[in-house]
Amino acid sequence: MSNPEQRSREDREDPLSEAARRRRRAQFLRELTEARELRDRVQPRRAKTARLRHAMRMRTFRW
Repeated sequence: MSNPEQRSREDREDPLSEAARRRRRAQFLRELTEARELRDRVQPRRAKTARLRHAMRMRTFRW
């Protein structure tokens, strides 16, 4: 495996690796969303309280 410094240097040089990074990020975000949906189905009470907490945060947030 390459170290992070070498890898980031390669990413800056190669525009194709930027596209690959975006693909990996999109895949990660899809999997994260899927995992959250699964958790919400498995633990509906916790999901409901999380939704209510999020709604309260959004209501009190000042734009």
